[in-house]
Amino acid sequence: MIKALNIEQARILVVDDHQVNLKLVEQTLASGGFEHCLVTQDPLSVEELLHQHSIDLVLLDINMPMLDGFGVLEIIRKFYHSTLQPPVIMVTAQDDADKRIKSLTLGASDYISKPFNREELIKRISVHLENWFMKKQLMAQNQVLDQKVKERTQELEKAHLEVVFRLGRAAEYRDNETGNHVKRVSLYAEALARKIGLDEQQCHLIKIASPMHDIGKIGVSDSIMLKPGKLTETEYLEMQKHVEIGGEILSGGTAPVLQYAYEIVMTHHEKYNGKGYPNGLAGEEIPVSGRIVAIVDVFDALTSSRPYKQAWTIEKAVDLLKKERGEHFDPYFVDCFIDILPEIHSISEMFHD
Repeated sequence: MIKALNIEQARILVVDDHQVNLKLVEQTLASGGFEHCLVTQDPLSVEELLHQHSIDLVLLDINMPMLDGFGVLEIIRKFYHSTLQPPVIMVTAQDDADKRIKSLTLGASDYISKPFNREELIKRISVHLENWFMKKQLMAQNQVLDQKVKERTQELEKAHLEVVFRLGRAAEYRDNETGNHVKRVSLYAEALARKIGLDEQQCHLIKIASPMHDIGKIGVSDSIMLKPGKLTETEYLEMQKHVEIGGEILSGGTAPVLQYAYEIVMTHHEKYNGKGYPNGLAGEEIPVSGRIVAIVDVFDALTSSRPYKQAWTIEKAVDLLKKERGEHFDPYFVDCFIDILPEIHSISEMFHD
């Protein structure tokens, strides 16, 4: 809602090297109800005054010693370069077209010739202050709206992540794993992506897409998923089908997160040496997201307890990663993962099963 504009409360800065002119302008402003005025004969003091006071309008002479009005306009423009600049009215005896155009080009809002008509000056000041106060109100309202949009976006993002994690958990619970597995994989993947040098958008997408890496397990039979012992070769081949099942679930998505999730699902079981599945991709044929999740998924599986195995120590799991550099895993990505082990350990402790 736009509030009533109380322009008489405006703080007006008057810059003129002649004391007589300053007194005349002050009296004129007072007659129009404008009592909050700052005056200076020294144009070099303007920047300091702008720092010390919140100015709503500037009345500025052009012909002044040491620094003319155009120089003061430059100071004002630079001072307000990243925010809204209050109106500047040139009040000067320099009445020619070139100076008018130059003043407006440098950021002045209006131009009044001396000697001025008092009523005209008050009217022009009032119009510019009404516009100025309106702009400030609209800017404040926009900031409030932007904050509300930001908060709402964060709420939607939180709900989005919750859905993604629960989809991931739906698959992991069928594999005797816990919901914390997908949280750890998500945060490990984000940390590794950032270490590798991906931009924040890519890191974020990998973070929210990686929990769905094994969503295809939903379609694998219970006899295989819930088997307590080691799988036979036939059962293992059947288990591998969870990749294609997951790909079918996620294929055709238009949202970037679903496209990343599809890429991760289809490639996180590929191996750097080309001996992985389902397509035998090798080296950089495997998307970056797949190479990242391959490392963090295996690491978390090794360092987590399951009904059929004890958790490995971090040191033992890292030894395996080193052993598989260039074989199962991208060697550079392994090195980056080892570099961020303190962060990995912190995430592991935070979401311990």
